[in-house]
Amino acid sequence: MTTPATKAEGAGRLQLPPGAKVGIIAGGGKLPIDVANGLNELGHKPFILMVQGEVLPESELGLFEHEVLSLENLGSLIGILKRRGTTHVVLAGEIKRRPRLGAMRFNLGLLAIVPLVISALARGDDGLLKVVVRGLEARGFTVVGAHQIVPNLTASEGALTRVAPSKADWMDIEAAHKAALAIGALDIGQGAVAIGGRAIALEGIEGTDGLLERVKDLRGHGRLAGKAGGVLVKCAKPEQELRVDLPSIGIQTVEGAYAAGLAGIAVEAGRSLILDSSAVISRADALGLFVVGLPTGEHS
Repeated sequence: MTTPATKAEGAGRLQLPPGAKVGIIAGGGKLPIDVANGLNELGHKPFILMVQGEVLPESELGLFEHEVLSLENLGSLIGILKRRGTTHVVLAGEIKRRPRLGAMRFNLGLLAIVPLVISALARGDDGLLKVVVRGLEARGFTVVGAHQIVPNLTASEGALTRVAPSKADWMDIEAAHKAALAIGALDIGQGAVAIGGRAIALEGIEGTDGLLERVKDLRGHGRLAGKAGGVLVKCAKPEQELRVDLPSIGIQTVEGAYAAGLAGIAVEAGRSLILDSSAVISRADALGLFVVGLPTGEHS
């Protein structure tokens, strides 16, 4: 059953009940800051649980009530959230490393979730995120997506820049979109690059920045020699838990796409985040790249 708190693609900002307290499990990047500021504007001062090594306490997030949690002390997560009176939880930001198993601090909280985490790791990153969500919900928390707190971060449909895709660009978009969906079904990544109507590179563990760097290095080699243009497409995995880890692009993505010689970027409207969107669109315009939001139902 879909409720306002769990609906993945709502029409507007989530209406939090009176007395709700939102905890943000914060990784790196700008997204946790945007979510925290969005909540603050709504009159809901968040509690920030910073993942050690990903967020600095002296960052902007440090202005809010916060604690720092190491991945090796994951078993304390539930206890900290309950002690802080948290009712709703948002997972936001990038976590680049896995916990060091040899340094894990074992307690009853951790032992309760170890079997679930082990089975989830075997199924890939999205499997792990789904287990985290189910574990939080089973312990009484309502898990919400960052896009439900700050819906203005989601991409809208159509060309978002002055430049729009050409007919050749749309061929690349279609090829890259199919490839991105295929690797998403295998829980490998969320992005692909197509040049000349063929997918030539897929996102792996190195992430989108690494993918674009690889494409840059491929220019001038083999069949790509002399070919211009190309498109990066990012989309949610077919079975994605949309409340966590939505595909996102930012300034760095635009810079990477330009350096790789691409003509533009396509993302799914309503199911992708554009971080610092005004700056992203402005930079894409300055570089002559397009950014376009794809209809969300076109692959279903």
